Amino acid sequence: MKNKLLNVAALFGSTGTLICCVLPAVVATIAGGVAVGALISVFPWIIPLSQHKVWLFLVAGVLIGLNGILLFSKKEKSCPVDGDGCEVTGDYSKKMFWVSVIIYGIGFSFSYLLVPILRLLD
Repeated sequence: MKNKLLNVAALFGSTGTLICCVLPAVVATIAGGVAVGALISVFPWIIPLSQHKVWLFLVAGVLIGLNGILLFSKKEKSCPVDGDGCEVTGDYSKKMFWVSVIIYGIGFSFSYLLVPILRLLD
């Protein structure tokens, strides 16, 4: 139960980083500043997420890290259910973990690496 809750929290945290930082950057790149203004007028909650992006990335990173520790540090696999139930949930947890890591990496790249790279190329 704890591992499932941590999986879901890590996925939502990494998705929050994607919404706060990647979405406005991609919209600005493709459609320009006017489109970002329209996006923010429709979804005003993006502004507080962007203002607290350091905390958002920190909490999401800690959740993903804890999830990875719990997921991959199991020495013995004990399953209270007979059959393939544990294998299916274990595979699902690993897939959710890697999806979270990928989403977090994309968000981190757009938030903290894109501008310095573009400045180096300029």
